[in-house]
Amino acid sequence: MATTCVSALFHLVFSTRNREPWLVEPIRAQVLPYIGGIAERKGMGLLCIGGYLDHIHALLSLPADMPVSRAAQLIKGGSSHWIRRTFPELRSFAWQNGYGAFSVGASQIEPTRRYIAAQAEHHRVKSFQDEYRAFLAKHSIACDERYAWG
Repeated sequence: MATTCVSALFHLVFSTRNREPWLVEPIRAQVLPYIGGIAERKGMGLLCIGGYLDHIHALLSLPADMPVSRAAQLIKGGSSHWIRRTFPELRSFAWQNGYGAFSVGASQIEPTRRYIAAQAEHHRVKSFQDEYRAFLAKHSIACDERYAWG
């Protein structure tokens, strides 16, 4: 075969440090497109992005030569720097140290898009911590909660 063909879809989830509710609507409305711009400039495909007061969800298609750890680093690093520079009231803004990245099959793209789009409604009844625990359980990932929320 003369070319490389890869489907690497990930549902990336990360929170603000200590789950601070910094992403209020006027700020979130600017942060989400900015993250989309980072993804585009770095060669990622952003299929969907959303979030709530204390976290972000992004459905990404990664190029064959980009590990998910690099995608998370580029998105989190670039956006945190921009947020601190753009919003004076958020000079102490930071994302949590870690992230969750969950593989998504082609048949799950639309359900994942719907899930991400419904974050505000979803979090009326479920906390970010409960949501994240459910993702970990669904993907059989063990996590030491002493280190999960920082």
